[in-house]
Amino acid sequence: MALHFLVESASDAVVGDVVSLTGAEAKHAAVVRRLRVGEEVTVGDGAGVWLTGAAEEVSPTRVEVRIARRSEHPAPSPRITLVQALAKGDRDELAVQAACELGVDEIVPWQAARSVSRWEGPKAVKGRERWATIVREAAKQAHRSWLPDVVAPASTRQLAERASSQRVLVLDPTAAVRLSEIEADGRDLMLVVGPEGGISDEELDRLTEAGAERVRLGDTVLRTSTAGPAAIAVLSVTLGRW
Repeated sequence: MALHFLVESASDAVVGDVVSLTGAEAKHAAVVRRLRVGEEVTVGDGAGVWLTGAAEEVSPTRVEVRIARRSEHPAPSPRITLVQALAKGDRDELAVQAACELGVDEIVPWQAARSVSRWEGPKAVKGRERWATIVREAAKQAHRSWLPDVVAPASTRQLAERASSQRVLVLDPTAAVRLSEIEADGRDLMLVVGPEGGISDEELDRLTEAGAERVRLGDTVLRTSTAGPAAIAVLSVTLGRW
């Protein structure tokens, strides 16, 4: 399969144009992946534009790609949003990476009551940037035409407010309804995944009072790093993406 790269300038490129990869993208292509002149690659802008072309020049500082084909992919609908509670170690980062590869459309960091990790001040900015970098690399690996958004950390109150415009599904291992049993109704979906210690009763009450639905994946309890990606896989089948 051809290598895939993300370049903002891809938005305006047409067949016959040359798109340049520079900086980290060029170095990765030339040094890490050992791209050669004449090899086919794909280039996207992360917003639906998909270009296919061949490398005409390859160096660690610049890669030139002559575009042979262009297409535009519509944004997925309904959208799937993952609300991922902050977790210790790299568990939340593992969840973000896998969720992107599996097709999530938006990622919302959540400072849950039982989150061990805390994002405060400059750490919140750094944490969001870190997640955005993970998402970008995962999107390239998965050859995604749309790059998921990583938005600012949200509070439980803000999550409850989104229940008025989205269908909110809270993963709760004690819920009576299985995620695989729900039927799509056309609304965008927002999955809420708690931290290692689970979602507190107060948070569950606030979300359900706002209209959120409590659902479970199965009879076992998954780690916070695997629950979200597993749920996205289930929803991908429900929505007909897979």
